[in-house]
Amino acid sequence: QVQLVESGGGLVQAGGSLRLSCAASGSIFRISTMAWYRQAPGKQRELVAGVTRGGSTNYADSVKGRFTISRDNAKNQVYLQMNSLKPEDTAVYYCNAEAITISNPGKSNYWGQGTQVTVSS
Repeated sequence: QVQLVESGGGLVQAGGSLRLSCAASGSIFRISTMAWYRQAPGKQRELVAGVTRGGSTNYADSVKGRFTISRDNAKNQVYLQMNSLKPEDTAVYYCNAEAITISNPGKSNYWGQGTQVTVSS
């Protein structure tokens, strides 16, 4: 099993910045793609940004130029630097990882419990 723990959420004024972190632990053999998703009240969960093990990234159009995803493969951690935050960025942010565990050679998808980000206008 793989556990994902997010940190770094909070309340910030519009235009401010936050940095989210997610640490993966457990019987990990290898983590491939890591990503951040978010879910606002009354809306579906959406992909914010993803990063492959090799460092290739992709972003939702709504966050391009403002958010930066990065990862540390040695530490099994992924980060999301969020700048120029807007009220519409308010949501619960979830860490996601596609991983192979020691006991299961197939890839499985894992989720963190989420961290609240609130941007005030």
